[in-house]
Amino acid sequence: MKNKIPTAAGLIEPYCITGTRKFRLKDHHPADTQGLSLKTEAQAYLDASVKKMSDMQAKLYAQESWAVLLIFQAMDAAGKDSVIRHVMSGVNPQGCRVSTFKQPSAEDLSHDYLWRASREMPARGQIGIFNRSYYEEVLVVRVHRQILDNERIPRPLITKRVWKQRFSDISQYEQYLRRNGIVIRKFFLNVSREEQRKRFLSRLDEPEKNWKFSQNDVREREHWDDYMKAYEDMISHTATEDTPWFVVPADQKWFTRMVVASAVVETLSGLNLSFPKVGDHRRKELEEARTFLLNEKG
Repeated sequence: MKNKIPTAAGLIEPYCITGTRKFRLKDHHPADTQGLSLKTEAQAYLDASVKKMSDMQAKLYAQESWAVLLIFQAMDAAGKDSVIRHVMSGVNPQGCRVSTFKQPSAEDLSHDYLWRASREMPARGQIGIFNRSYYEEVLVVRVHRQILDNERIPRPLITKRVWKQRFSDISQYEQYLRRNGIVIRKFFLNVSREEQRKRFLSRLDEPEKNWKFSQNDVREREHWDDYMKAYEDMISHTATEDTPWFVVPADQKWFTRMVVASAVVETLSGLNLSFPKVGDHRRKELEEARTFLLNEKG
């Protein structure tokens, strides 16, 4: 086992998919930890990453230029909520918003499938987090084809090329967002089927976790192979250098959090963030305000 944690860039490199080479999900093991077995050190690393993230988020918010969108996709019990809670624990809520995408409403179905996501996009200076996203349209909708039939799309438009068309639409949509200053990072939390089974049993065995369990969770396991094929196809067709996917091992939660935190820190670092500089006119106004306050009678 290793006893030294690599740099943030070194930690995330094996899991970053940019579309420049063939991607196969079977090449990414859900239990991988890069040989690390350092839970105590991992927590210290996470704490330091959260501190860096907090400092950079303050600059992102003050600069009000870039926006950052973090997308999390995974099978049930992979730990999306936990990762979001731990990794983003130091972020100022004023500059961060979490959006959860569940079953579309009647209003959602009256629009195109990207409509509700567009309404939730982060403003400049903000970090937006999508707990599931428009990618459900090429995942659960693909595995359960009857959902597509209920989306009110004109029948002639639903052809055998529908999934490749959606990959193309999504890629172009993300390119548009990137050109407008929204930096996108996408995370697939790669949990194994056996680890998911253990976590489901934990939800059943521990009363305080019973609320997390849904009968549908077990039924969806019957479609595991279909989902893995859908995830592989989705990542292969929508990963780019500007909008990469991170296929993060999710069997060990402490390692998952380290990788996600490192990816977020690296992303923010790449924006060269800084607090806005004060010009001569503004500095004069500030000096006048200082003089007024110092001379103000109590």
